[in-house]
Amino acid sequence: MATHKHILVIDAVLILGSLLLIAGLVGYARPLVIAPLDELVTANSSVLFEFEKADYILIDDNLQFTSPQQVYVSDSIVVNLEPGVYYWKAVGALSSEVRALTIESVVDLQIRESENGIAVVNYGNTELEVSVYNQGAFSESFVVGVSGARSAEGDKFIGRENGS
Repeated sequence: MATHKHILVIDAVLILGSLLLIAGLVGYARPLVIAPLDELVTANSSVLFEFEKADYILIDDNLQFTSPQQVYVSDSIVVNLEPGVYYWKAVGALSSEVRALTIESVVDLQIRESENGIAVVNYGNTELEVSVYNQGAFSESFVVGVSGARSAEGDKFIGRENGS
């Protein structure tokens, strides 16, 4: 009878040890996500994705990942994103947890002197629709892309996100 109890104790130790080993291997296979932090809110459209033990990342604007952008890399990458809310995860042998990321719109319209008179410069991170007025009367309207500039003549310039 004592031998039977001894065998049961050995079996229990072997089973428990095997379960701990499997749990450790699963944890080792899961990608380690370093950056960006979950729920990050930023106005910088260039985002560093940093992780280990993953083959690619999935980035999507919905939590179900119905139309994800797949980015194949081994360790880290900088991805340029438009303003909006994104969900992402690293995928290797297993998937990491899903993290959220928000890129805020920045409207930064500046007027600079140029060789041709006045240049309207977009220093924000979204396309701007610019309306130009001369002496209170509407003159013209045009779109200035991110980091773009355009010459214009007027005494009043109004910029807003393109499409809003």
